[in-house]
Amino acid sequence: MATAVAGPEIERLILLLSKLPGLGPRSARRAALHLIKKRDLLMGPLASALQVAMEKIVVCKTCGNIDTQDPCTVCVDPRRDQSIIVVVADVADLWALERANVVNGRYHVLGGTLSPLDGVGPQDLSIDALISRAHGTEVKELILALNATVDGQTTAHYITELLQDANVKVTRLAHGVPVGGELDYLDEGTLSAAIKQRTLF
Repeated sequence: MATAVAGPEIERLILLLSKLPGLGPRSARRAALHLIKKRDLLMGPLASALQVAMEKIVVCKTCGNIDTQDPCTVCVDPRRDQSIIVVVADVADLWALERANVVNGRYHVLGGTLSPLDGVGPQDLSIDALISRAHGTEVKELILALNATVDGQTTAHYITELLQDANVKVTRLAHGVPVGGELDYLDEGTLSAAIKQRTLF
């Protein structure tokens, strides 16, 4: 059993940091040490930001994004195209698309994907709210930006079935060879999707 090298307060900080994605016990120790060394510059502002986040962060009732206001910043932005709804599984996916700056529509966060093995059914996701939004007169296209996994594709097919009576075009992200990808390093599934979804040059 490893012995403690610091007091319980520091050990607790390390333990909490190790629960963050991408940080194991060793990375958490390095992060904690860095925070402690730079406590005037980092630790105070970080603690303050965490306190504000705990008090002010809410989930947008319209799209499911996380923000400090409801409706969120994306939903109230008048420059966004109201005819497009981009469907994502998680807020992290929404933020990734925003970083890429490739879409100017609105979003809908499902809160996950259908996964019968994990006990996640349609009632556990915000699919009903999505279907209601998709039937809005201003909505013309629904972009299913879901992962190319079995669960992601199952969810996409389920949503598509529910939207057959809606006057909305349902599209999905292209799958296949990534930009800068070399064919020799790609798996068979990616190559198969790329060939099946080939486009004119």
